[in-house]
Amino acid sequence: MMQTSEGAGPSGTDNTLLIVDDDKPFLQRLGRAMEQRGFAVETADTVAEGLARVAARPPAYAVVDMRLGDGNGLDVIERLRETREDSRVIMLTGYGNIATAVTAVKLGAVDYLAKPADADEVYQALTSNGEVKAPPPENPMSADRVRWEHIQRIYELCDRNVSETARRLNMHRRTLQRILAKRAPR
Repeated sequence: MMQTSEGAGPSGTDNTLLIVDDDKPFLQRLGRAMEQRGFAVETADTVAEGLARVAARPPAYAVVDMRLGDGNGLDVIERLRETREDSRVIMLTGYGNIATAVTAVKLGAVDYLAKPADADEVYQALTSNGEVKAPPPENPMSADRVRWEHIQRIYELCDRNVSETARRLNMHRRTLQRILAKRAPR
């Protein structure tokens, strides 16, 4: 899937934007919205397709989802920053946690947005110069949610092995299984 449009971009010169997300309806909506804001948009819905787009024409801007069907969006960010150091990259994820935010920033992302992010938030993050301090979140994560996110992260890092995750968290395996079986707290 590839969309392109030309126009005077927000930066005035190179307005190329790559959006990598496996949620196709979201990908299409965001792509259209960013085209209306002056970007020349290309889209990809897999890590492999994103890496191919970066290799063919490294964009000035990128919005990359964290978890994709065939891998991790951090790979796309890393390759883009190796290919084009001046690119401005935003990481999007439905699985927001501090560790992945830190990793994304270390790899070169300029911001990290939790889904569902709207086009205005994405545009603001892509075009901000870093001097304007972001307002505090309206609905920050609760302590229970932060704990749940941490457990989920360790679980993923342990390749979804419950016993190993429980050992690393110093938690009884059955307790961990009960936590994993529940929905995420708000």
